[in-house]
Amino acid sequence: MTENELKAISPAKVLGEIAEVVPAGCRDKLIIIGSLAVGYHYADQMNGMAVRTKDADCLLSPRVAAVDAGIQIAQDLMNAGWQFKPIAPHNQPGTESTPEDNLPAVRLTPPGKSEWFIELLTVPADSHQRNQRWVRLATSHGHFGLCSFGFLSLNDLEPIPTDLGIRIARPEMMALASLLEHPIIKSNLMSTGFAGRMDIKRSNKDLGRVLAIARLAIGRDEDALLKWPALWKDALQNRFPDEWRELASRAGNGLRALLASEQDLEQALYTCAYGLLVSRPPTLEQLRIAGQRLVQDVILPLEVEAGRDE
Repeated sequence: MTENELKAISPAKVLGEIAEVVPAGCRDKLIIIGSLAVGYHYADQMNGMAVRTKDADCLLSPRVAAVDAGIQIAQDLMNAGWQFKPIAPHNQPGTESTPEDNLPAVRLTPPGKSEWFIELLTVPADSHQRNQRWVRLATSHGHFGLCSFGFLSLNDLEPIPTDLGIRIARPEMMALASLLEHPIIKSNLMSTGFAGRMDIKRSNKDLGRVLAIARLAIGRDEDALLKWPALWKDALQNRFPDEWRELASRAGNGLRALLASEQDLEQALYTCAYGLLVSRPPTLEQLRIAGQRLVQDVILPLEVEAGRDE
């Protein structure tokens, strides 16, 4: 499998495999985020079918416990035969002399498999941290970096317990985090491509996931999005109390830019059709409607709240 190929995997199966191998003392510090979490949460909307993704993003929280948990998870998994996944420019684990910002992330594939890998992340040190920062994880198998950035702290807000013994992030919080991460359509391309295409912008892939989440939410409950403005306001006030109004007022900027560009929206559609929504691929118009509903039912009410005097 090349780097830009995606394999269909079952969210429930993968989460079950992760739950089995994560040390018992670390399970309450681990939250699954990304496509696998969304796919697991909306399994009823996907007819139990698989999603296409390469990574199982595992958020370690709280930050004060993340380093110890990260070391234990990495150590135990590699002792059990999990393999370090090299992704250029990191072809091998670091050493004690490797600078923190040049350490490879903890990316590990299960024994005998290459369809997916786990990647460990953590929440930012404070509410004002936006850029990537790395903290060292020193293991007997080498030195690794635990990365934090942007708005990951929204993903550990009241995570959802599962029957598997681990938790998943709330889809509406993952959507908000992605919107805040992409207030504009950035030109950065995905470094390893996406499902055979090398022209996909990272912003379009992440904003495409936001549209996929909205479409799945509406599919389960036609009025689901009407609850999101209050949830997003509470989340922003909780995690970013001194800047929540500014963040709320620009949360929809990237989404509006996506909907205004046929080329960018087509890329978002491609990532949905070959990724999270592979089991029920939408048309371009269906994805556009999900975005318009998101603006009407969530973004506009949130902007009103941001401008309201209290």
